[in-house]
Amino acid sequence: MGKVNEIKPDALIGQRYGQASFATLPAISPAIETLLSHRTVRAFTSAPLAEGTLELLVSAAQSAPSSSNLQVWSVVAIEDHERKARLAQLAGNQAHIHEAPLLLLFTVDLSRLKRIAENKQTPLAGIDYLDTLIMGFIDAALAAQNALVAAESLGLGTVYIGALRNKPEAVADELGLPAHVFPAFGLVVGHPDTQRPAAIKPRLPQRTVLHREQYSTGGEAEAIAKYDEILREFQRSQGLPAQDWSEQASNRLRGPESLNGRDQLSAALRRQGFVFQ
Repeated sequence: MGKVNEIKPDALIGQRYGQASFATLPAISPAIETLLSHRTVRAFTSAPLAEGTLELLVSAAQSAPSSSNLQVWSVVAIEDHERKARLAQLAGNQAHIHEAPLLLLFTVDLSRLKRIAENKQTPLAGIDYLDTLIMGFIDAALAAQNALVAAESLGLGTVYIGALRNKPEAVADELGLPAHVFPAFGLVVGHPDTQRPAAIKPRLPQRTVLHREQYSTGGEAEAIAKYDEILREFQRSQGLPAQDWSEQASNRLRGPESLNGRDQLSAALRRQGFVFQ
């Protein structure tokens, strides 16, 4: 499978920021080109993945760094259409979850280390500290991003599903997750529908996220105002309602009512057996 889009590197940079951004660029490798070409795909065909694709993606995921090589994550591969439909409903009726052939549910998994410690009759008090929980989310995210890049390098499309955290206990029940395993997010993988193509969404200017030597907010307000303009133009080009990113981001975190159930994550984690102190 080849790449879905063949675009020159400088054009990719321009699309990523919505404007020409750099005077000079070093040579760009195929890996960087894949990264710069990323777009969120929400329209898939029903075509199955090539045999061995799942195992290849998991191999890429397991090639990601892992803190102290503890590997405190696991992934559940869901291909059953009815199960995907139920999970889609839990995630706010996102049709692409059951349209695509594969949903990968990445989890924080401390249960494996607990079983190992029990078998070895070894104390494991360190697992109940906040850092270990954070480690699990970081490891899961690094692994998933490796899988995403691998999939896109094969010409496949992907989209993350954070909304599965809206009802994490229902997701855990659906997938039979034991105590000390928590659903972090999903990753949909499939063949993009070329009749409904996705576009590269512009990101914040580098001056808002790149700090040299020390953190600085100089020029931030102006850069964000410019980004608001760029994103509104992108939204119009995609037939979407135009809204400032700064307004959208603020509204998304306005209060617990805007978190779609994720304000209850702390309690859900504890009910799933996690302790963090």
